[in-house]
Amino acid sequence: MAKLIKHVLDDMNKSLARIVKSIEPLDDELVWAKPKASMNSIGNLCLHLAGNEYQNFVSAIGGNPFIRERTQEFASVGGTTKDELIGLLTDTRAESERVLSALSTEDLQREVRIHFALEDWNRMHRVTAAEGETHDVREISQLLVQVAAHYAYHAGQIVIFSKMLKDTDEHISGQYH
Repeated sequence: MAKLIKHVLDDMNKSLARIVKSIEPLDDELVWAKPKASMNSIGNLCLHLAGNEYQNFVSAIGGNPFIRERTQEFASVGGTTKDELIGLLTDTRAESERVLSALSTEDLQREVRIHFALEDWNRMHRVTAAEGETHDVREISQLLVQVAAHYAYHAGQIVIFSKMLKDTDEHISGQYH
């Protein structure tokens, strides 16, 4: 396995462990509570992280079918338990590890096509595109770094929201901060 892939997976697995540790003390109602009406719940962020990781690693790099409802990740207000969310995140990670572990160092320079649903593409890019125009092309090494940074960003939000919801001094990240 290429060093970059190992480092990315190690970092993302640390973030996943922080997410799991943050969610475990919460009940399902708190997982779906929004800190403010304009913000996302921990549940929304978990759906979003699983969707983003699947879209980029499992689908774009791995060649598996594009299956994602990005808008629904943010529209959901419940219906998925914390255990189901943890399962979704860990199952997605297992699929990602399978795909990424098969890559060679040479593969890191290969470009892949990242597909988007038309509605999501238009909302994210604030344009009106035709169906065939809804994709980005990225080099795998660039995509690995972007997805890992995105994952860590939202993992940090989940840690903070969890600490706010349970009012704890525990250092969920395993680091003093």
